[in-house]
Amino acid sequence: MNEAIRTVAVVGTGVIGASWVAHFLAHGRQVVASDPAEGAEGRLRIAVDTHWRWLYEHGRVHEKSYSGLHFDTDLDRAISRAQFVQENGPEQLDIKQVLFARMDAATGPRVILATSSSGLLISAIQACCTHPQRVIVGHPVNPPHLLPLVEVIGGEAASAEVIARAMAFYTDVGKKPIHLQVEVKGHLVNRLQAALWQEMIYLVSTGAASAAQVDAAMRYALGPRWAAQGPFVNLHLSGGAGGLRRVLEVLGPAMQSWWTDLGHLTLTPEIVDRVVESADELIAVEGAEHLASRRDAAVARILAAAIDRQDPETD
Repeated sequence: MNEAIRTVAVVGTGVIGASWVAHFLAHGRQVVASDPAEGAEGRLRIAVDTHWRWLYEHGRVHEKSYSGLHFDTDLDRAISRAQFVQENGPEQLDIKQVLFARMDAATGPRVILATSSSGLLISAIQACCTHPQRVIVGHPVNPPHLLPLVEVIGGEAASAEVIARAMAFYTDVGKKPIHLQVEVKGHLVNRLQAALWQEMIYLVSTGAASAAQVDAAMRYALGPRWAAQGPFVNLHLSGGAGGLRRVLEVLGPAMQSWWTDLGHLTLTPEIVDRVVESADELIAVEGAEHLASRRDAAVARILAAAIDRQDPETD
């Protein structure tokens, strides 16, 4: 275990921040949370209570209640107590640049400063810091207390030693970190999602499919296969003895024709209205709150079934 990192500061306690807090607490860390918004502490404690109840009911923690959470509206004081900072502020570069410059000045140079940014380039954030070598992306998948992947990106300035320490820390707290050595907008997960989002929104906006049909295609076809092994392994298995090479040789021309036929669209108000209307019909059947609860329980079962082997090296 990485004994050096026992106290984590979580800066920004919205949806992602609150989930991070629950996750760090569940893995034995002291957490100092900070958020300037009025009423933030109360909302955080309600959210963490909810997450903790779920973790307990699903056997992720063995205590009915948690300890070790402290809240401080004074950012400098909060982060001064930590060895690792997980930031979850607004996804706006100018705001993050100011915030990281302040955190950089308020912490020792050995403290790792990680952003949960969904897609900003970390080099642009590092450029505003005196100690850019300890500033990284540590992007989780929502919700962090349930889904294990974290994308770690060092950009132009982060040191190899900091990357190694961050990878070790995330592993220590039960994550599956992957180190992406090239920074691109949206990182890896969100770029993959964005490609799917574009096509599913296009299909619904043109009437080729409904939101319910798109979701059914993922739930009962692609989703289970990808959860079990991932798209590259599945594509290889589709080729039989010839593997991936055989698939690309045989289906390559068809794939390219599909790629050129994929939809390109601009999110006009009319397209947004049509897509939201179709999705609302799907959500209304059970309600968003019930769907979220069922999703989390199902994802937990899927992960338990799928992660039953040694994963390949991802660094």
